[in-house]
Amino acid sequence: MNQPKKILIISYYWPPAGGPGVQRWLKFVKYLPEFGWKPTLFIPENPSYPIVDESLKNEVSPDLEIIKTKIWEPYQLAEKFGKANKKFKAGQFDVKENQSWKSKLSIFVRGNFFIPDARVFWVKPSIKFLEKYLVENHFDAFVTTGPPHSMHLIGLGLKEKYPNLKWIADFRDPWTEISYYKHLKLTNSADLKHKNLEKKVFETADITLATSFSDAENFRKKGANAVCITNGFDENVFNVQEQIKNAKFTLSYVGVLEQLRNPENLWQILEDLVKENEDFKNDFALKFVGRIDDKILENLNQSELKNSIKNLGYLSHKDSNFEMQQSDLLLITNFPEDKSKGIIPGKIFEYLQTGNSILSFGPKDADVEKILNETNSGKHFSYEDFETLKEFILKKYQEWKSGETHLIERHISKYSRKNLTKKLIEVLENYL
Repeated sequence: MNQPKKILIISYYWPPAGGPGVQRWLKFVKYLPEFGWKPTLFIPENPSYPIVDESLKNEVSPDLEIIKTKIWEPYQLAEKFGKANKKFKAGQFDVKENQSWKSKLSIFVRGNFFIPDARVFWVKPSIKFLEKYLVENHFDAFVTTGPPHSMHLIGLGLKEKYPNLKWIADFRDPWTEISYYKHLKLTNSADLKHKNLEKKVFETADITLATSFSDAENFRKKGANAVCITNGFDENVFNVQEQIKNAKFTLSYVGVLEQLRNPENLWQILEDLVKENEDFKNDFALKFVGRIDDKILENLNQSELKNSIKNLGYLSHKDSNFEMQQSDLLLITNFPEDKSKGIIPGKIFEYLQTGNSILSFGPKDADVEKILNETNSGKHFSYEDFETLKEFILKKYQEWKSGETHLIERHISKYSRKNLTKKLIEVLENYL
């Protein structure tokens, strides 16, 4: 019997971390052994996770080898400048008129002194530890997954020491092309440093993984050997046969909603409908599952929508999936800029699996729009759309009201986590 190949995965996020950042490699690690690969995980011993989901520990195999070292992070110092700085852990912050002078100072410090991010203090100790570990333990390949993109600096250090060891740099989000990058108040020298480090990672890694088609194309233009492997869904999570009509026409957002992806046109349309249509007002529910920015929630609670809001807060992944299923429309938002076309939020794949209709916002011709069209699962709008958006919502409401809603049968098997892991293995073995 052939010995399994071995792969070392270097990640900041791991259960009990919650949110989308942990899902990708949690699922790859789950299925890698079925394809003849044995994973070993390297993570921080004392990380500062913005969201915790203890239930995800149940998905980790007791046979998985996990190695840990301590990390120092400056977030406790940042939070002394203001409670709003807790958002930094999750790549969020106040923008425009919502920024206090403390927020502005903290953003400047974050972008210019912690390059590429505040987990950078784990880079040198990790390289030192792993240099010795790799002498004593054979691996066929290693992975760094970011953000935080400081994980890729660990990859650069290890690749320099072990040039024949294959390195896969996994970008769950872009580095300098992500929408909030321009809000970091970077000096010219800091901007150049970010871009030079990104370029060096692209040119040094044997394989760069992107989670969207557009990101892979953009990475290739910057010198990366880039391949797209999207996020996906785990099979048998939803029992669609059990779905029944909801008591209210329910629009749900599941995940983190930040100011840079706030669909203000949607809130305006919904507020108009509540004012104009008494039936809609009585029938409508706006459900949030996860972390909604306090400024967004404050504005909604001061609007005509306040009595329609059902804010459940952060739930376990399993309970979040249940709330997805108990919805009529599922909301997904992206950054409005054209350069964000390639962002495919991971939850879209679980949205697809529910069979419910999806309402999406972001730039035109986005990768999300392509997936919605390909699977006939919803409609994509820009943040400037009003009339067509209102027509779409009313149409879905009338379908719900008349009982004409039905689950959409979708051909989405290529997005299953197991099939995506198979694709990952094919990519790996092409380069070994």
